Amino acid sequence: MEVKVVKLYDDGVFAGDFLFGGENKADGSKEEKFPGSLQNFLIDMGNGEVILVDTGFPPEVPYKGYRKVNDYMDAFKALGYKPEQVTKILVTHKHPDHSGEIKEFPNAKVYIGPEDADAMKLTGENIIRCEYTDGPYKNFEHSQKIADGVYFIKARGHTKGNSIVIAEGDDGVYYMMHGDVTYVDEALKRDKLSIVFEDLEAARDTLNRVRDFVKNNPTVYLSTHTPEGYKNLEEKVIMKLD
Repeated sequence: MEVKVVKLYDDGVFAGDFLFGGENKADGSKEEKFPGSLQNFLIDMGNGEVILVDTGFPPEVPYKGYRKVNDYMDAFKALGYKPEQVTKILVTHKHPDHSGEIKEFPNAKVYIGPEDADAMKLTGENIIRCEYTDGPYKNFEHSQKIADGVYFIKARGHTKGNSIVIAEGDDGVYYMMHGDVTYVDEALKRDKLSIVFEDLEAARDTLNRVRDFVKNNPTVYLSTHTPEGYKNLEEKVIMKLD
């Protein structure tokens, strides 16, 4: 099993009030700046199965304030894959920077939280409204096994159908692709929620569980919206929380 990055945009900027002010506006300031980017991830199982974690913006939708590295499909193909090779897509949540190119993968089953599937009005035999029937995974209460060592985990809050993905590396390391549980790693370290959520109580519970998992399992934390996401993968950085 190998996790790869699909790079889309870089050179963005976040302000601290956006990143940390979800529960208390005083927790972040506009003056505090952090780098932003946009990337999604791909899991090559090594047996012919290729799994995508989110599918970026469609090319006609600009990501304002960022430098485009590549359109999603061009970045995907640059990794050496063809759309028909993708067997499953795991959508962490409904927002278009995570779900924009689902339509480009004709053979893929699309796993998504039922609330977000409803919000997007997704239909078709390939849409799997995930009910997380495989019970707890570590300290998370609800999970669905997608493949050997790959789990789709209920993680409500950012959206009502939000999920995260955990892939178990052959070396005992866990790769957590969490969508937008946080936007930058500093928010995880400071234990702060961003201002973007649909259910504050659920978002807090999810962040608590993510932090607990990271503290107790060697985890490479793979964010969508910060260069730390792809750097953590490239350098195999194990997240440390003080």
